[in-house]
Amino acid sequence: MAAICVFCASGEAIDESYKELAAAVGAGIAARGHSLVSGGGRVSMMGRVAAAARAGGAHTLGVIPRALHDIEVGDDDADELVVTDSMRQRKAVMDARSDAFLALPGGIGTLEELLEVWVARSLGMHAKPVVVLDPDGTYAGLREQVEALTARRFVRAEAAAAVAWVSDVEAAFDAIDRMWADEPPEPSRERAVEELLETEL
Repeated sequence: MAAICVFCASGEAIDESYKELAAAVGAGIAARGHSLVSGGGRVSMMGRVAAAARAGGAHTLGVIPRALHDIEVGDDDADELVVTDSMRQRKAVMDARSDAFLALPGGIGTLEELLEVWVARSLGMHAKPVVVLDPDGTYAGLREQVEALTARRFVRAEAAAAVAWVSDVEAAFDAIDRMWADEPPEPSRERAVEELLETEL
């Protein structure tokens, strides 16, 4: 079993189709025998992916900053809910506890999370799969921007290729599997996570 971290929207105003996409991803994680790492929210796409994963029997880990947990958006049904003191700690714990990263459509928070793990992979700081699931072209502008930066040599071709772009749920998991074929996931390091929580980042 491997831990797949899903980045996605937490706002309720988005179209229902995106929430259904998140539920399909959660169901897929369970069906393939994986566990879920999420941002620890119970609303919108974030809540749907976690609920669907649990419904299919998958273990769910949520990681949420205290400020968000205190306004009652925390996923208290998670098998494990880690409450951090800051956003930086939240991302550090999510990164440490994950074997792969899957970005769904989302806002600037999702975009920040995606770019951070993408950059780290391109620099050789980790070898975990990074996949973008974009069924309707939400990230088309981002993809075109990266292609333009690559053409102008601001971005190395290898860095641009460090992420896989797919348009359906099954293709997303297949892309993760292909990347794992080159670099099998390592077990999560619990002590590393404890140290992160003990350290003011």
